[in-house]
Amino acid sequence: MRGIGIRARADPERGGDDAGGNTTPSTSSIPAMWRSAGAPTAVAANLSVPWSVVPFADGTRIVSTRGGEIVEIDASGSVRTIGGISGVSATGEGGLLGLALLEKDAEAWLYAYLTSWDGNRVIRMPLLGAPGERGLGGEQIILEGIPKANTHNGGRIAFGPDGYLYVATGDAGNRDASQDPGSLAGKILRIDAEGSPAPGNPFGTAVYSLGHRNVQGLAWTDDGALWATEFGQDQVDEINRIVPGGNYGWPIHEGAAGDPAYIDPIVTWPTDQASPSGLAAVGNTLFVAALRGERVWMLDVGPEGMIGDPQPLWIGEFGRIRDAAVDDDELLLLTSNTDGRGTPAGDDDRLLSVPLVEAAP
Repeated sequence: MRGIGIRARADPERGGDDAGGNTTPSTSSIPAMWRSAGAPTAVAANLSVPWSVVPFADGTRIVSTRGGEIVEIDASGSVRTIGGISGVSATGEGGLLGLALLEKDAEAWLYAYLTSWDGNRVIRMPLLGAPGERGLGGEQIILEGIPKANTHNGGRIAFGPDGYLYVATGDAGNRDASQDPGSLAGKILRIDAEGSPAPGNPFGTAVYSLGHRNVQGLAWTDDGALWATEFGQDQVDEINRIVPGGNYGWPIHEGAAGDPAYIDPIVTWPTDQASPSGLAAVGNTLFVAALRGERVWMLDVGPEGMIGDPQPLWIGEFGRIRDAAVDDDELLLLTSNTDGRGTPAGDDDRLLSVPLVEAAP
């Protein structure tokens, strides 16, 4: 496809677990690919600058709004506020950003990434009550000191298949910080549920990978591989396969450079076709939420890298897309047309649902 750059990267021939909890894919496996089985339909409307969606098995969803509120959406599309986060500074691209859920020992904890007056941080709160009556317990700061700026705050968080929390940060306008392993800016971090560096991290700190400009999407395919979206500067946006200790080149390189000191992206787009934020994975198919590109990119990946060409879906139909998440056989999408950079429709912003089916091998 014109305008898209694709890079393939070989993986080890034998499967196994690496020190960072990723599973190295086996070349003998046949990747499962998934496709949309219909057009997106609105689940909920009139959301105020939503940023992240977390689905529950009971059919409810929890959504963060950049101004600091967290809302619960039931199966009928009814929206109710379950709480507000203290100390949120919703200026520029900052505010209440990513959410992640941890359910353990009959307890549910909601984790959130937010911009405060003195930096970005990660907090957690007990999630209380039954569906339709949920509320939030007291906030606990588990990670702070992540640099903030008007732009490039990162903000996506997700629990990996290894049980640890992965935290995507931006360079906060300080390009050189991305290459500094002592800085939390321009990194993907890996921590435990209490905020301490996860065992096996490559530098003995919270840092898992470095050389990032602004990561806003994290997802794992069925082979255990971790993937991330990356905002480029003015040339190309990226999808990267993340490995522990990997250096992804910013600010030395933007896009694929063929420099053996750094890891090239597997795919790049011109920035007007992407500006990738949220990322969802089902089987070995990735769905990329594109802001400026006003579309969803669908990519199949396997042990040798890309399989075929990325496919654009719903170009311009729903405006800016902020987040993507998989809920069983549904793809959930959050629009972002009320963020000051879009053209809102009368019912924006919306939570959309798309049916998914496994493609024939």
